[in-house]
Amino acid sequence: MQKVSQEEEFRRITGEDRLTVAVFKTTWCKDCHFIDPFIPDVEKAYADRLTLIEIDRDDMPDLCSELNILGIPSFIAFRKGQELVRFVSKLRKTRDEIEQFLDRAVAVSAAVAPVNG
Repeated sequence: MQKVSQEEEFRRITGEDRLTVAVFKTTWCKDCHFIDPFIPDVEKAYADRLTLIEIDRDDMPDLCSELNILGIPSFIAFRKGQELVRFVSKLRKTRDEIEQFLDRAVAVSAAVAPVNG
């Protein structure tokens, strides 16, 4: 997963006409570390449909404040600079829940802005 630490880079990537899911984490978050072992496999499984990027909340506090990132890890799907859907909960996120969210993000992206439409 590509780590993004500059706001300009974040805006460039999320502004593209491709579904991008930003994963907001921190180094000290236990629930963030819980997802680390399986995220590479999830990323590979969805590589043809979306791009995953990682944001350390502590590296970009202004952006996270603007996006109202309170709990971590938080997942937000973007396309053409617009937020489509987000997955935030106070509970630890399982692989199945993350994949369900990614499926929903793909469906919302296709409905809002068809790739071939």
